[in-house]
Amino acid sequence: MQSSEERTSPQTKSIMRFLRPTLNALGVPLLAVLTAMIVGGLIIAFAGGDPFMAYIGLFQGALGSPRALSETAVWASPYIFAGLAVALAFRGGLFNIGAEGQLAFGAVMAALIGYALPGWLHIDLPAFIHIPLAVGFGALAGALWAAIPGALKAYTGGHEVINTIMMNYIALNLTSFLLNGPMRDPNPLNVIARTPGIAESARIPPIFSGFRVHWGFILALLVALAVWWLLWKTTLGFEIRTVGANPDAAKYAGIDTKRTIVLTMALSGLLAGLAGTIEVTALNYRHELGFSIGYGFDAIAIALLGKTHPLGVVLAALLFAAMRNGGTRMQFLTQIPVDIISVIQALILLFVAADAIIRYIYRIRAREERVVLTRGWGG
Repeated sequence: MQSSEERTSPQTKSIMRFLRPTLNALGVPLLAVLTAMIVGGLIIAFAGGDPFMAYIGLFQGALGSPRALSETAVWASPYIFAGLAVALAFRGGLFNIGAEGQLAFGAVMAALIGYALPGWLHIDLPAFIHIPLAVGFGALAGALWAAIPGALKAYTGGHEVINTIMMNYIALNLTSFLLNGPMRDPNPLNVIARTPGIAESARIPPIFSGFRVHWGFILALLVALAVWWLLWKTTLGFEIRTVGANPDAAKYAGIDTKRTIVLTMALSGLLAGLAGTIEVTALNYRHELGFSIGYGFDAIAIALLGKTHPLGVVLAALLFAAMRNGGTRMQFLTQIPVDIISVIQALILLFVAADAIIRYIYRIRAREERVVLTRGWGG
């Protein structure tokens, strides 16, 4: 009599071989989310709320209606781009904490091209030209901003964590200067730091009439697929992963490690710049000071929760977006502070980062590859 394994068709075996690494990689993060929800429920009960009603409210607010789904997708769009930015850098052995500044710089450039370019050229640009220009220049601004700490890392040994933090301060303060000065909306009724609205020809339209979900969300999913293809199906992706795993071995194998480090940081910054660009061109239609505060730092948690895999990043971004979008409904039903959402997010990150706790609780052996997140000064 044949065993069940022998009766399995070759096609089924091939599918299982393809899915098994993904399932193994996602197993611990999913259990971390479940454990964080359980602990979060205990915290909600301790705070005087009903955990069952709280999670019902969270679900209703995030996924319970077409409008809720639309708003969750809106929240997820910048999270996917920014999470991919940090994850790509992690794969190259670099810790890009500068996504916040790269995102802001990309948003500023996209807004500038969006509202000023028609006046500079004295013509009305068609959307099929103006939108790619606004998106492209915004992404390029993020790439150039990230390439600076990448070059410092490659050619001087300066640690990218320190340099990207400092670049954040420069970018955010420079953005504040621009939005309060040369790029400020001249409308006399305007009392906040923001740019003029971008031209209609630079605006990415919504997917469905009456809902805010826009084509930037679809672009984010396509970019996630492109990042996966880059990392695992191209020579450049192999070089990025090799330098990230062992730069000395990569150099011995003939890989130009300096060039790869700079290029990895530039690609990471390009993705972060896209996060800010899409918020300007597809949602806000201008750049306002402080609109993106926290996106770049949430991206670190999203990349870690997604195990630096593009598919995992998309799922983690959707989870964070659902929690952000559903928090208001949860608060309305239970009257507990919406800050509980931040507590649950912190617990998820804690259990993912300290995965030994999850493996001990659920008796899981370590199987997936370890990603080198960052190396020491001059490493």
